[in-house]
Amino acid sequence: MTQFLDLGWLTEPFNPITLDGLNEKAEMMSRIDNKYVIQAADLKRLVPAFTKDFDVLDIKDQRTFTYDTRYFDDAGHSAYFEHHQGIRKGFKVRVRRYVEAGLCFLEVKVKGQRGMTEKYRMPYDPSCLNGLTSEARDFAQTTYSAKYDKPFGYQLRPSLDIRYKRITLVAKSGGERMTIDTDLRFTTTDHTMATGTSVFIVETKSANGRGVADVLLRTAGERPARRCSKYCVGLAAMGQVSRYNRFLPTLRQLGLTTPRPAIGQWSEIRTDLRQSLAGSSPVPQIAAA
Repeated sequence: MTQFLDLGWLTEPFNPITLDGLNEKAEMMSRIDNKYVIQAADLKRLVPAFTKDFDVLDIKDQRTFTYDTRYFDDAGHSAYFEHHQGIRKGFKVRVRRYVEAGLCFLEVKVKGQRGMTEKYRMPYDPSCLNGLTSEARDFAQTTYSAKYDKPFGYQLRPSLDIRYKRITLVAKSGGERMTIDTDLRFTTTDHTMATGTSVFIVETKSANGRGVADVLLRTAGERPARRCSKYCVGLAAMGQVSRYNRFLPTLRQLGLTTPRPAIGQWSEIRTDLRQSLAGSSPVPQIAAA
C-alpha cells in the first residue's frame, strides 16, 4: 500500500511555476550540484527563507512527484567504484520514470570541466527495463566516448532500483533550482530498504555551486555531504559492494544500516573514523546486518 505523505508544510507556502516555466528559467542540464542531508525539523525552519527566492514546480495542482529509477552497471559495479575512488571521468546510466507525468527517459550523466555535471537523455520505452535496448547502449557509449575521448568498455545490466518523492524549487531570478527528496526506497532482486520520511536530501543545482540556495543553507549551518550519490549509498546499504567507507557518514545521516564489514575492510573504516574525528563531520557508526 502506498504511504500517504503529508508534505503540505513544505509545498504550500510557495508560489507555483509550470514545467515550461521551469525549463525556460532553469533546465540545468549542465550544472554544479551540492547535496545536503537535512532532518525534517531543520528543513521546516528553512522554508520561510526559501519562499522569498524560489517557486515550486506545480503540474495540474500537484507539487510532489514520484521518481522511479533503474540504474545500470557492469558485473563489477564499475560506476560505483569509480565514484568511490573519486575518479573524475565517472558515469551513471539509468532509466528514469516520471510517474505522474507518464514520461520515461534513458539518462547518462558524465563530468565536465570544474566538476560540472552534464546530463544527456533520450526517450525510453518503460517496458524495456530488463536490459538496455541497442539504441540505448549506443547512446550511452557515444555520450561517454564523445565526452572522455575513450571507448566505453562496460557491459551494462540492471543494478539497483530507487523510488522516491521529489519536490522541485526554481529560483525566481532563474539559472538555479533545487530538488528536495524523501521516502527513498532501494530495491534489488531480493531486498528492499527505505529511509522513511523524516530525512531529506536537498540538492542545489547552479552554474557555479554557490547559488542562492547554497548561501541560505550554509547560513543556517548546513554543509554539503561529501559523498551523497543515491546510487552509491543504495548499493552500500543493500550490501551489494565490499567497500563503502567513504559513504559511511551519509549512510548514518540517512539512518541506513550497513552490512558488517569483512576483516579486510577494518583498516578503511578506521581511516574514515580518524578523518571524521579530525574534522567537523559526525563519527560514523557501524551497524550489524
